[in-house]
Amino acid sequence: MSHRKGFGPHLMIDLYQCDINSLSSVDQCFKLLDELPNKIGMTKITMPHVFPYEGQVPEDKGITGAVIIAESHLTVHTFPLKSYAFIDVFSCKPFDTDFATQYCIELFSSQAPDVHLTMRGKNFVSSALVHI
Repeated sequence: MSHRKGFGPHLMIDLYQCDINSLSSVDQCFKLLDELPNKIGMTKITMPHVFPYEGQVPEDKGITGAVIIAESHLTVHTFPLKSYAFIDVFSCKPFDTDFATQYCIELFSSQAPDVHLTMRGKNFVSSALVHI
């Protein structure tokens, strides 16, 4: 039987000390979700959905967005008044996590990124990978 170790990588990027104008820009967040999937070999199956929001705490306002890809999804949540962004890239197939990380850091001009990478579904076995 052939199998891989898990379902796929989940890249979580916390960007501190970002450019406030970039974090406040619906266009910049759309660009991230529209361009990055293609750059890392993923297949968008929806257009990015990006919109401004306001949390219950006034300084929690920002931009949020998501794009569904055939391989899973990408999301972004920004907090301009805190110079902060959360970005997730989850995929069922390997991708260049270093490129994706650098792309996000540069797009939001982060001076202090915090990057986490984990393999999701460590016990997941795809039926396509099981040979009888």
